[in-house]
Amino acid sequence: MPNSKKKILILITDGVSLRNFAYTSFYKKGLENNYDVVFWNNTPFNLSDLGINHIPLTNSRLHKYTTILKNVRKRVELNCYRKRFDDTIYSKYSFPLPINNFKNIIKSIITKILIILFNSEKGLTFIRNQINRLESSTGYYQSCKTLLESHKPDIVYSTSQRSALAIAPILASKALNIPTIGFVYSWDNVPKATLDVVTDFYHVWSNYMKGELLKYQLFVKNKQVTVTGTPQFEPHFNNDEILSKEELFKTYSLDFGKTYLCYSGDDVTTSPKDPLYLRDVALAIRKLNTEGHNLGLIFRRCPVDISNRYDSVINEFKDIITPIEPIWRTEGQVWNTILPTVEDSVLLASLAVYSDIVINLGSSMVFDFAIHGKPCMFMNYNYFNTEEKPEEGVYVYDYVHFRSKPSEDAVVWLNHPNEISEKIENLLNDSGKTISAAKAWFNVINKQPANLASSSIWKEINAINK
Repeated sequence: MPNSKKKILILITDGVSLRNFAYTSFYKKGLENNYDVVFWNNTPFNLSDLGINHIPLTNSRLHKYTTILKNVRKRVELNCYRKRFDDTIYSKYSFPLPINNFKNIIKSIITKILIILFNSEKGLTFIRNQINRLESSTGYYQSCKTLLESHKPDIVYSTSQRSALAIAPILASKALNIPTIGFVYSWDNVPKATLDVVTDFYHVWSNYMKGELLKYQLFVKNKQVTVTGTPQFEPHFNNDEILSKEELFKTYSLDFGKTYLCYSGDDVTTSPKDPLYLRDVALAIRKLNTEGHNLGLIFRRCPVDISNRYDSVINEFKDIITPIEPIWRTEGQVWNTILPTVEDSVLLASLAVYSDIVINLGSSMVFDFAIHGKPCMFMNYNYFNTEEKPEEGVYVYDYVHFRSKPSEDAVVWLNHPNEISEKIENLLNDSGKTISAAKAWFNVINKQPANLASSSIWKEINAINK
């Protein structure tokens, strides 16, 4: 009797996709839906250890000119957004081109010239087509096509819309008439012009994100986009896996008598002065403790920040700060070679359960903690001009994804170091309004119920197969 199972290749090109699709119920749900699920894996992780059937993405190397054209495409696209919507915020998504050595200087000069030459909607289409042409000419593309011809999948699912390494596998799939689906993996990605991988269909977190995708990518049609939610929040609902308080506190030498807050660090690009924020929060907690409180501060650094920039603050406030390192595995010295583990998903959920407040600069951790009924505080002042005199306001809150807030009350805004202690005390005493507004924001940016995202994705995959 012929095998009635449909075969699907899940393209994993980076650590975030690994976390979202390998460390959640996604694989198991696929098997339950009678699919032959194979992960097309470009990470160094041996997914067999998790019981996942996988094959390596071999010969994965971009054409030598693709990176240049990718940078041109993004900057031209952002320029088009600025003109189309008459909004200068899109200029802030373009970071400086590298000029740290002669090779990068030449690349940056070429990039700037091409931006001038193709700085229009028509030019944007031309650049996209040229990227596809280059990637289709590589040995990488040919190896992808050979593998697809051998495995004969019914569908290919790309777990990241912004990974250039996914372009060749998707182009090879299209050449063989294999349907392709792309997952938009972060709530802030669409306005940033990060759609590098053009697929037949798209899965997004929410109706809000669907509206964004149709607004920004004019070639994408309504019937191509489906709202599924994201699997990344599923570990928060796995109560059997969340650590007990005793296990967490003993493992990390936490004090059972203290109430803990969590400071969640940002990457150095988003928050270059982040150690100063950590210092200010620690000072506020020390002040509250002199007034009769018994508070501690858990510091969870950004997983891709492997610098020593926080060390002096942690050493100065050993009585306040307990660092708990993310359980990520380092495969290299750049951000995309630092990869998550299953254990870290459990650790993050556990920290959200046993911390009373999370504090950071504009992070999506607001949603991780809202799931557990915990409020968030956003740092809303900067040290850009001096480390002695903070100025109110941080430019990141101008970014488009923060416009999704249904209410400013979704977080508590920390506008100056002098008000941190008072606002912490007030929030500890009454957090109901903030938590309610944070959950409402979460409902806007992610389909509910959040624990059923994997099931929702497989439902939509079934619909496409039919």
